[in-house]
Amino acid sequence: MQAASSRTAARSRPSRTRRRVPPRFVVCIDNSDYEASLELHKTYAVVPDPDALEDGDLRVVDESGEDYLYGSDRFIAIEIPKALERAMFKKAS
Repeated sequence: MQAASSRTAARSRPSRTRRRVPPRFVVCIDNSDYEASLELHKTYAVVPDPDALEDGDLRVVDESGEDYLYGSDRFIAIEIPKALERAMFKKAS
């Protein structure tokens, strides 16, 4: 019985080699030096960029409508309901 629970515990541990999954949306918490490009407390879409994520950056679609790299410490990742996500992307297109 104990062996089965050990296997379950081992399966639930995250793999060290697994890549972090980038967030789909973030909220800006620091726009210093980028006041024209980022608005405090605004939600932004993140463009997947594994290389940027490894370097501690996020590729964010900013106020210009283009995607640029910013330090991930300027943002907090959020999860939003799928219905809201669809509505946000529909509005953007």
